[in-house]
Amino acid sequence: MPYPEEAEGFQVDSPETYTDFKKRFFKLKPFGDYDVDIKIEACGVCGSDVHTISGGWGSQKFPLCVGHEIIGRAVRVGPKVTLIKEGQRVGVGAQSYSCGECKQCKNENETYCPVLMIDTYGAEWPDTGIVSQGGYSSHVRTHEHWVFPIPDVLETNLVAPMLCAGLTAYSPLVRNGAGPGKKVGIVGLGGIGHFGVMFAKALGAETWAISRSRAKEADARKLGADGYIATAEEGWEKPHRCSFDLIINCANSSKGFDLEKYLSMMDVHGRWISVGLPEEEGQVIKAQNLISNGVLIGASHLGSRREMLEMLQLAADKGLRGWVEELQIGSEGLKEAMERMKKGDVHYRFTMTGYDKVFG
Repeated sequence: MPYPEEAEGFQVDSPETYTDFKKRFFKLKPFGDYDVDIKIEACGVCGSDVHTISGGWGSQKFPLCVGHEIIGRAVRVGPKVTLIKEGQRVGVGAQSYSCGECKQCKNENETYCPVLMIDTYGAEWPDTGIVSQGGYSSHVRTHEHWVFPIPDVLETNLVAPMLCAGLTAYSPLVRNGAGPGKKVGIVGLGGIGHFGVMFAKALGAETWAISRSRAKEADARKLGADGYIATAEEGWEKPHRCSFDLIINCANSSKGFDLEKYLSMMDVHGRWISVGLPEEEGQVIKAQNLISNGVLIGASHLGSRREMLEMLQLAADKGLRGWVEELQIGSEGLKEAMERMKKGDVHYRFTMTGYDKVFG
């Protein structure tokens, strides 16, 4: 049964077959007064998609259609919707619902809601038995609070990855004071990290890219980096001791990660904020490594609606664009995306396009 009762998309059935995408119909949750239906035109490929369907993040509710960097057109809006108009080009990120009533939700911390969190895919809608399905599909149904108007000047395929990767970098930057007079480091120049460099510079901070080798230095400079640190070089941390106000760790792996050296670069009570979610256990944190500069260690999860809208407007005002390679939505295109993401063969983000060819 087609839309509006169902959407059609590409699902994976198990971690053992995570590159085998099957095109099939699946149920959408019942349409609510505050819901928006979106006909999808493009969807970015996030590392979360690979971690989820390959088993890296544990058991999941299969069969599952992933994808949470969604751009499309609002084709239906509920009778109580005020934030979105039918026909608007809109985006949806990694979250589709929270309780809306708790302290966190009312203080624009809805991505930290302890009462009810619904991810765009892989979460069960209460009292329905329906598991949320993502953006490698024809349509998505989402509460208006998590649907975002896209500024006209931002190209669909280039803005799609901002809906997760961009916001994941932007929120900790603004929440931790990135701006003029601040020295900010971005660890890991990948899908999230390339946005981190871009946004830190756009916010006015002195911006440094931090990577293992010099291979990505030219890219970092093009993205706006003022400086570059290669951690494979002897004594890389010493010239920067006690100098960084903020470092955002976007690394997707913690293998061979000498955390003590990174933390030594922080100014007194400087902030080390992690946004990457490696599959392995991570580093051991010793109190002795924190004493010399009183470094503060934290993390960040996505960002609020207000931050999403501010980020999109900043990108529009400053002419910021993701570095994106387009792939055709479909079983073969998605297989290629997953295989290349697993190998790190992406520069620096994929967007699945060509939805009209597949879904009509």
